[in-house]
Amino acid sequence: MASKPGIVTDWPWKHLGSRFKYIVLAPWVVDSMYTASKMMIRSTLRESDSRDISWDDETRMYLIILPFLWSRIIHAQIWTSYSRFRTAKAKNRIIDKPIEFEQVDRESNWDDNIIFMGVIFYSSYKWVLTAAKLNSPIPFWRTDGVVMTILLHMGPVEFLYYWFHRALHHHFLYSRYHSHHHSSIVTEPVTSVIHPFGEHIIYFLLFAIPILTVIFTGTASVVAVGGYIIYIDFMNYLGHCNFELVTISYVFNIFPFLKYIFYTPSFHSLHHTQFRTNYSLFMPIYDLIYGTMDTSSDELYDTSLRRRDEQPEVVHLSHATTLDSVYHLRLGVASLASRPYNPSTKWYLMFAWPLTYMWKVLFGYTNSFVGERNTFNGRLNIQTWVVPKYAYQYKLTSQREKINVLIENAILEAEKAGVKVISLGLLNQASNSLKFYLCMALIKYDIKSFTSFNYLLFDEELNNNGKVYLEKHSTLKIRIVDGSSLTVALVVNHIIKIIPHGTNQVIMRGKFTKVAYTVALILCQKGSQVVVTNMDEFEKLNLKLKAMMMEATSLTLDISSNLILPTTSNHAHSQVWLVGDGFSDEDQTNAPAGTFFVPFSQIPPWIGNLKNMRKDCVYFNTPAMTVPSTIKNIHSCEDWLPRRVMSASRICGIIHAMENWDSHECDSDSLLTLEDVEKVWVASLRHGFRPSIAPV
Repeated sequence: MASKPGIVTDWPWKHLGSRFKYIVLAPWVVDSMYTASKMMIRSTLRESDSRDISWDDETRMYLIILPFLWSRIIHAQIWTSYSRFRTAKAKNRIIDKPIEFEQVDRESNWDDNIIFMGVIFYSSYKWVLTAAKLNSPIPFWRTDGVVMTILLHMGPVEFLYYWFHRALHHHFLYSRYHSHHHSSIVTEPVTSVIHPFGEHIIYFLLFAIPILTVIFTGTASVVAVGGYIIYIDFMNYLGHCNFELVTISYVFNIFPFLKYIFYTPSFHSLHHTQFRTNYSLFMPIYDLIYGTMDTSSDELYDTSLRRRDEQPEVVHLSHATTLDSVYHLRLGVASLASRPYNPSTKWYLMFAWPLTYMWKVLFGYTNSFVGERNTFNGRLNIQTWVVPKYAYQYKLTSQREKINVLIENAILEAEKAGVKVISLGLLNQASNSLKFYLCMALIKYDIKSFTSFNYLLFDEELNNNGKVYLEKHSTLKIRIVDGSSLTVALVVNHIIKIIPHGTNQVIMRGKFTKVAYTVALILCQKGSQVVVTNMDEFEKLNLKLKAMMMEATSLTLDISSNLILPTTSNHAHSQVWLVGDGFSDEDQTNAPAGTFFVPFSQIPPWIGNLKNMRKDCVYFNTPAMTVPSTIKNIHSCEDWLPRRVMSASRICGIIHAMENWDSHECDSDSLLTLEDVEKVWVASLRHGFRPSIAPV
């Protein structure tokens, strides 16, 4: 919003909100579909039509408006995704300042200009065609019309835009209109169309000059009209992408005049940082003529070209969860990525299923890629890399080797780049942590049952929380972190914060992991009773606790006595449930009213079925922390977590780097002691991280 909003600032459909504003186009879209259906029926029945060819051409233009509007939306999305990918890697990046959620929210209505054009096209196409007296179909190409469009753009459009733009920088108009656009110092492609409604009206009138001229002179063609609109979009997005895409500097050296008729992203970025220079639309020659060209334009261009990829100190390795989650990645749809992922509320994404499955196919041929970059205290560079796999694929035996290769390659690439720490997020650390007590299983099971149990165990394990990579590459300097210690600290902290006064029991449900074992150990150490509802799980956990007691010499009491089986009383009255993978809808149904569900898994057990969440119970997010203000460039949510909240595994990698700890944290067989947990907990608080315990 401008500092002093003037008249005609808001779009007419603002009150409809982002979800329903497309209803404005609904009457014309329905009518066009009806017209298309009628034409198909007539074609099928081979009915003759007495109307002349102008009606047929008019109908074709009517039908093509909607696909053309969709193509403009896709065009903008391609630019946004590619720009975010390039700026995360840093090669040729122009401005280093961060983008925050405020800018994403301000620019979330970028598609209003497309709706505006749709309204104008739908409401005026009949009048324009009638006034132009077209008596033949519009050709794909007409040389005279294309040349006329080029000349009219280079002359009247560029000239009028330059002076209108300079007028917008006068204090009166700037404070009421144009300051809204300049609120974004670091631009993204869609920043180019973030203007008050009044400005868009003027811009449309300017860009209509070539289009209406070729129509009324009878020289219109698909290239002259459609191509010109695509050109406007392309150049707008190019100028605001914040990385130098025009890398043909040698051409500018051979033909210097080209840099005056074709602007570059670095040229326009100076307008957003200096404000009083580089006013031109796409042709810097007008700045040259009127003396407003920034003297550092060439220097910034050369500096941007010389810039190489950024080398991070910390890498967090994540992956997609559901098929629709690709749109919630930072490289996906900006407005969706800026909000916590909730698969049950994005019903409209089903209409994008062709793109969704296209991404699924492409993921099969892609290596891990950079998805996000952040900085901490201005000195620690952090990147998030995305493994191109979905959560369900981590449970498929056929995908296990492929996933391990992708993770291994990412670790080796990070090692080569000089990364200090790599943290394994979500299922990239998948392991059920059962090998630790295999030797003890012989006490409980005979040889036959042990053989089948051993097969099941190894079939379920992915990479032993990353330990397999250390065993395979023993000379790795990079530290691999799974975040288990901080996850345990957060789960225990949650329980301390929310456990009802006067109770000391918690119920554990789901598959037991290193985190689950350590949480149970610490709770038992602290005197809490841990209730395990399944006999097999009880025996497994009991063995694990006894093994931990043997390794932890500081434990003198038999803490396994605090591990109990359920009774009618404790099952009905225990209000704190620790849940992990394998927590079923049946378990959820059997919980008493008022139960607090605290997940210890990387993915909430209920994330894929939020509709079954009980209203009489309280659900908490996966272990996570709110980040300090010194972490910059956060403008997307991490999966289902709220804004400026990071997962425990991601934060643990940052803490390891900040503290310069030399040890790895990636072995599901290793023992996490209370001292280990307290060490990372204190360090995280010291660096400004705070536990996020708000319910879902």
